[in-house]
Amino acid sequence: MTDTTTTASVGAPKAGFSLQSIFRRPEAGAAAGFVIILIFFGYFGAQNNFLTALGTSTWLNFASKVGIIAIPVGFLMIAGEMDISVGALIPAGGIVLAMATELYGFNIWVSVLLSLAIAGAIGWVNGMLVTRTKVPSLIVTLATLFVVAGLNIFVSKKLAGTTQHSLPDAGPVSEFLFGDYHTLQFGSDDASFVIFQSLQSSFFIWIVFAAICFFILHMSPWGNWIAAMGGDQQSARNAGIPTNRLKIALFMLSAMAAALVGMTEAVLANTASTTTQFGMIFNSIICVVVGGVLLTGGFGTVTGIVFGTLTFGIVFQGINFTTFDKDLNLLFIGALLLIAVLMNETFRKMATNWSSSKK
Repeated sequence: MTDTTTTASVGAPKAGFSLQSIFRRPEAGAAAGFVIILIFFGYFGAQNNFLTALGTSTWLNFASKVGIIAIPVGFLMIAGEMDISVGALIPAGGIVLAMATELYGFNIWVSVLLSLAIAGAIGWVNGMLVTRTKVPSLIVTLATLFVVAGLNIFVSKKLAGTTQHSLPDAGPVSEFLFGDYHTLQFGSDDASFVIFQSLQSSFFIWIVFAAICFFILHMSPWGNWIAAMGGDQQSARNAGIPTNRLKIALFMLSAMAAALVGMTEAVLANTASTTTQFGMIFNSIICVVVGGVLLTGGFGTVTGIVFGTLTFGIVFQGINFTTFDKDLNLLFIGALLLIAVLMNETFRKMATNWSSSKK
């Protein structure tokens, strides 16, 4: 393993802004797919306000929640691992926040830290089990998914006697940061602010989180280490990369991101439930794959995952703005996944051929 190999695995080539250099970028396929899907639903949904500010905010708000989880899940997949326990950690984040404030009267910020700490501990357990037992992360996190789901119900009933929890008024600042932007009014009815005021706070959290993760994956040594683990873990370990500690950190990041989404949903709805979100598991993985991350690890970008998430958000919500039968939604998602994988593979082959022709 060399630094050149790992850098190429994560980021884009350091070429100029030629057409070929654009197509060689790992996120090129995901970006092209996003444009095609946007045009498709923009055309068929134009009469039903898909292109309006409110229509746009609908799929952006949906994409933001999936996107917060998809990025750390993408990190793990680039590193050659998987985390499907997020489906149980989302409700765990919400009910810990709700019970801490409702039953014990904790300050909202203390409750937020408590929720993140518990999620981080669960992620630490995932990482320790994967690194110490060598059991595939898919199996470990599948077990964690059901363990945490069971604990959510058991602890919730034991402490509160219910699986549904109401969340006390979190205050305007807390709701602005974790729930709904509408809680802070700026008194402007200008049309240019419509889409901005229609976005939930999860969208802004996602943008900031994506920017931080972009720096980690593409501008820091950690990014090369993550890709190196997915490319050849033994070589990465021999090169002195702290593979075990890095894996544990990635599992903790994934767990805390899921808990954060659970808290944003709880604050937005003023209620929290123990219902396990199995759909979010598949949604996040779909976004990552559509974003160009290889299932075999070692390849992917944050930009690609963001484009993949936006594309999935449009497909998932866009059908509601068209005249298509809503029952075709899953068909569209399945077709999207297959087309995206084929498109990403085509772009990767084009990049490989161009690189080979220059040697």
